Amino acid sequence: MSPPSPDPIARPRRSAFDWSTAVIVALALGAAATVLVRSGSDRFFAILREDAELFFEILPKVLAGTLIGAFVTLLLPREIVSRWVGSESGLMGILIATLVGIIFPGGPFTIYPVAAALIAVGADAGAAVAFMTSWTLLGYTRVIVWEMPFFGFDFVLWRLVVALPLPIVAGLLARAALKAFSARREPR
Repeated sequence: MSPPSPDPIARPRRSAFDWSTAVIVALALGAAATVLVRSGSDRFFAILREDAELFFEILPKVLAGTLIGAFVTLLLPREIVSRWVGSESGLMGILIATLVGIIFPGGPFTIYPVAAALIAVGADAGAAVAFMTSWTLLGYTRVIVWEMPFFGFDFVLWRLVVALPLPIVAGLLARAALKAFSARREPR
């Protein structure tokens, strides 16, 4: 029997509970205590029930998005991702990530795990930021389903023209910020 193959995506282990989780828990407990004191236990338990229903409604979507992100790390070859949207890809990598974000289907439960998976397999932060920003601002599903029926073609066209450079600018700024941050952290 051959030894198990090493993990193709070596990532540092992260704690499930960090400072951001602590802040969210503290805010949730503070809000819960405020509702309990101000509105009584009936309202408190009604809100708690509604929140539990929402949690269990969203949970399968979050799990599916996380699985998609995990499968992306296994399906996309690291060399190809690094070449096309890695730190050495230049402006072309930002443009490719922007285009992929525009045509990528799905909601936030999918987009964020996929962006994390792209970083895990060799994309740089600038490309991931351009990918997420273009999905948010220029995503075709939002344009077709929500914007065109409500605002009409002319408004949507001008909004897209104005928003088109923003993912590119955001990606370039993310690269510059990461480079500056990395330079500050290196020992002299």
